[in-house]
Amino acid sequence: MTQFIEIVKAVICGIVEGITEWLPISSTGHLILVESLMPFRPLEDGVGVSEEFFGMFDVVIQLGAILAVVLLFWKQIWPFALTKKEREQEGGTGLMSYFKKDIWILWFKILVSCVPAAVIGILFDDVFDELFYNPTCVAIALIVFGVAFIVVETWNKGRRPRVRKLSQITYQTAFLIGVFQLIAAVFPGTSRSGATIVGALLIGVSRTVAAEYTFFLAIPVMFGASLLKVVKFGFAFTSLELTLLVTGTVVSFIVSLFVLRFLMGYIKKHDFKVFGWYRILLGAVVLMYFGFLA
Repeated sequence: MTQFIEIVKAVICGIVEGITEWLPISSTGHLILVESLMPFRPLEDGVGVSEEFFGMFDVVIQLGAILAVVLLFWKQIWPFALTKKEREQEGGTGLMSYFKKDIWILWFKILVSCVPAAVIGILFDDVFDELFYNPTCVAIALIVFGVAFIVVETWNKGRRPRVRKLSQITYQTAFLIGVFQLIAAVFPGTSRSGATIVGALLIGVSRTVAAEYTFFLAIPVMFGASLLKVVKFGFAFTSLELTLLVTGTVVSFIVSLFVLRFLMGYIKKHDFKVFGWYRILLGAVVLMYFGFLA
């Protein structure tokens, strides 16, 4: 019965992760609330999970969300032309006909966007976790970026974006988006997707392109973050810990498939203000809840 209850908690965390990872409302903020209301059972007499498992679990279940992006956007991100028709479309000859030039260029730009967060994250990941991974900082980040969404969308209303296709993103634009992503890497609760989308809107990228680029950017970023956490944790999982990790990852994958489809349809007709108001409300709830507990 104990294991079943813990698995149910992992399922709920996977659902929350799958929904909140792609909507710009901070998966970290939501998971902190969820895990404060129903934490995993601490390891005692060989039953439960270790303290180190908590911080690793939240990050690694993002792998399910990554796989959802890969599945849904496979044609847009796979850089190799394997069929005869694809090679003819590329127009190259010999070995070069097997490479999709536009997609390779897109991946190079994504790597440029990854540089700021990767460098700072590798050097100071533990420091940022210790300083900012707490309910108060998360709540403040939720509110600040909630206000930013409302302000940016109001300022952006009626303006014609200069970047309306992925191919129009320059290396300079890619680096600037990466700088905004760095904010999310430093301050939990900012929302990685929220930070990159706000940054992209500010520098003239359309909502649709900003969202798609954010999805693709998540693949190396989230894979790298998950790998870093697993390496730090080690591979000595108990059977329960491994079950919880696999369960949360699979559930986040399934839920992400639906959320990604919803978001791409939503942003074609709506702006992000509703997410800004939601972030402000959630931030206030987090502050009041943990303030009450204190």
